[in-house]
Order: sequence, then C-alpha cells, then structure tokens
Amino acid sequence: MTGTLYGVGLGPGDPDLVTVKAARLIGAADVIAYHSARHGRSIARGVAEPYLREGQIEEQLVYPLTVETTDHPGGYAGAMAEFYEHAATRLAAHLDAGRDVVVLAEGDPLFYGSYMHMHKRLSDRYPTEVVPGITSVSAAAAVLGRPLVEGEEVLTVLPGTLPGEALAEHLARTDSAAVLKLGRTFGKVRDAFEQAGKLDRALYVERATWSEGRSLPLSEVDPESVPYFSLALLPSPVNDGVSSTRPATSAIPAPGEVVVVGTGPAGRPWLTPEAQEALSLADDLVGYKTYLARVPVNPRQQRHASDNQVEAERAAFALDLAKRGRRVAVISSGDPGVFAMATAVLEVATDPQWQDVPVRVLPGLTAAQAVASRVGAPLGHDFCVISLSDRLKPWQVITGRLAAVAAADLVIAIYNPASKTRTWQLAEARDLLLQYRSPATPVVIGRDVGGPEESVRVVPLGELDPSTVDMRCLLLVGSSQTRHLRRADGSDVVFTPRTYPGSLG
Repeated sequence: MTGTLYGVGLGPGDPDLVTVKAARLIGAADVIAYHSARHGRSIARGVAEPYLREGQIEEQLVYPLTVETTDHPGGYAGAMAEFYEHAATRLAAHLDAGRDVVVLAEGDPLFYGSYMHMHKRLSDRYPTEVVPGITSVSAAAAVLGRPLVEGEEVLTVLPGTLPGEALAEHLARTDSAAVLKLGRTFGKVRDAFEQAGKLDRALYVERATWSEGRSLPLSEVDPESVPYFSLALLPSPVNDGVSSTRPATSAIPAPGEVVVVGTGPAGRPWLTPEAQEALSLADDLVGYKTYLARVPVNPRQQRHASDNQVEAERAAFALDLAKRGRRVAVISSGDPGVFAMATAVLEVATDPQWQDVPVRVLPGLTAAQAVASRVGAPLGHDFCVISLSDRLKPWQVITGRLAAVAAADLVIAIYNPASKTRTWQLAEARDLLLQYRSPATPVVIGRDVGGPEESVRVVPLGELDPSTVDMRCLLLVGSSQTRHLRRADGSDVVFTPRTYPGSLG
C-alpha cells in the first residue's frame, strides 16, 4: 500500500480562510511538505500552523535560488528542474512507505503554485488529490469590495513577468484583469497599465487578508515598497462607481464627462466593444426613450428618457450632469455623427458654461450600412447620405442636393424618408430622381433592420410606393451601375461595381 499525495490550497494568507477539508487533511497527514527560500521561513507553514499536530514529519523543500544568478550548467531553469526532481524523490520515499503526504500551497495549488511541479512528477505514480484554495485574485477583490467581473465581461489573469508590450496588449483588450508576481516587475506593470489607458482604474493590493495588508490606487504606489505577495487589479468597469470597503480606494475620483455613444441600428449585437465599455462605465444614461430602452437596465445607473424632438434640452441636461462629476452616456441610434446626437451635444457644449466638460463621440454602425449588408453591397462605389426631413432645413435645399447627387450618378442613402406629418416629400423626391435615373433603378427599402420587425425589399424606382414607407425605413437608391439579381432561393442581391465606365482600370 502506498500513501496518498495531497496538494492542499491554503488560501491567501488568513488561517481562517483555510477550507474545512484542507484543515482536516493537514491534521491527519503523516508528512507535511512545504517550500521556503534559503532563509528558512515558509509562509505556507505559517498559515497551516494552527492545524498541525505533534509527531508529524515535516519536509522543508528549500529553493536553491529565487532571483539570484547561478553557475548551474543548465542556468536558472536547470537548477530549478534539478531541485524539483530531488524534492519529488524525497516525497516519493514517504509515499512508497505508505505515508500520506500533504504538500502545502499558498492560494490554490494549481494556480501559479509550486505544488504543480510535484503533481507533474508524482501524480501518475501515486493516488493523488488536489484541494482547491481561495486565490489571491479573489481575496484582493474581497478586500477592495470590488466585483471582478459581471455578466459577460472577461477577466484576464497575467503574470507580471511578461514583457511590458505583451502586458499592455492584454490589458487593452480585456474588461478586468489581475496581474500577479509584482515585486521587481512593478515598474513595468505600472507602465503597461498606463500604455493601455487604464492606469486610472487600476488598484493595488498587498498581502490580501493579512493583518499588515494594504490597498491603494496603483498610480500612488512607491515601487521600492512592493513585495512579491502583491497584485494589481483592474476591477469590473460596470462597478467602477461601487464604494470600496477601504478609504484609500473609495477616494479615487470619478471625473465627469459626456460620451455620445453610437449603439448601431438595434441593440447589443450591433454595439462595438468600445461602446459597450462606455455604457457599462456610465453613471447616467440620457436619450430618446425608444433608443434608451435598447440598453439593458443596470440598477446602479440613472436613466433619463425624453421625447425625440428635444435634442438641445437633452444635450444641456447631460452636460449639466457631467459638470457635477457624473459620467454620462448620451444614447444615439446608429452612428451619433450621422443625423444624430453628436452634433447637438457639441453645439450646446460651445456655451462657456460647459467649456470644462469633456465630450467624446464613439462611432456606431450606421443604418445605411446595416440595410446595405442585408442585400449585399449597394454602397460598393461612391455614395452619399441625405435626410428628407425638412424640419431643420428648407425643402428647396433638399431638392437641390438631390438633383446634384442624382446628376453625379451617386448611390443615395435616404434617411428620414417619411413620418406621420411628412407624407408628400418622398413622392416628390422619387419624381425628381426619375428625371435622372431609369425607372428600373433598384431601390432597397430596409425597415427596423436588426429589430424584431425587420423587413428588406427591393423595388424599381418607378414602382416605389411612398405609402409603404415610414420613419423606421431607410432607402438606398442605386446608381446607373447598380445591379439587382435574384437568387434561386428567391433572395435579392444588390451591388454596385467598384469600377465605373470609362475608367483607366
């Protein structure tokens, strides 16, 4: 009969966070093994000490080096591999004699721990069981009182020993992150957070759950004071406004700003990651009630819905909130810079009372792009975008522009083609376009693309019936070169070739 090998996780350092199972196995084991540096002190043994009993055999596995240089012919890696082989041989002698061996591991045994080196060398020869422990990452989040991730956010765990450029690249892509193995790597890690644009959100935790532990913003840490048992944490952006249990982190200010967010034509699947992050960071959401309803409710956030025709008032309201230190997301359908809220916010922000309020604009997928994608590539050559709404510009200006772009043979994306109060403009626009285009010119009519009532039709310009078009539609009027094909399955394909007759190509 051989003994059983146990890899026992001790958690982050507080003996009270050792699991019941771990405590039972430590007390029952014949042999207790633990790693230490050459100074002989073992953090793992210190955590486990309340659960040890008299008469147990202790195997202290002393590292031959930690960060020092070595004259071993295999270098640092060779010296450590030889050490692990010797350590495994020592433990195997106890297992062969029928003694149960518990290898103590800080945190979790298989999470950047030394136990795994014993596991790889012994688990295929002896009965083995691994007892998980609370990781330093979970402990740090608990100390800070800050959730790590929420919903569909991504948590990335990184060793600080990675090259700085790789660290920055990972940090820039993820929602939340934990960077371990600081100590001498701290300066490089801090620079990586700054390069990724996330230093202002990063927090530092040292000796999580220990009585002498501390936490503070990463940007305020003295590099000379950082021990190995510390980590940098980038908590969930959704919860940036949640109060911390420690004064040092709750004092991190949240600067006010207005971010005009393009949400695309319909809901979350059309959002860019940048837009999703901005929405998750916001304290307040401001927008037209229909567009605001597309954003999932977060109880932490205040929602301010309004009617569609009060853009200036909505912009002033958002700027006033930001002036008082709130992070405000102004919701805009499609792209905020295309017949949407970006211009309204920027125009109102020219008032001197808002001059110190930062305003950012985040792009979104436009309705024209969305409708075009459903039939192929009608926007494959030069095109223009025109709104038929004469609420903010004279109708004569609209018809003049339609005539000009029709004469220039551009594909035309028509926004706001009709509404309850604008019922005649589309018919007049159609008749004007027929002076320049063949009646057979394909017209794509997309309605509620991306939404539950999506429909896409292709009709000849000469047969365009304005009574079938409403405010939720967008029209794409082809040029003289635009082609319309119908596949065997009945689906429509519309595309505009990239070459134009008479070109050198």
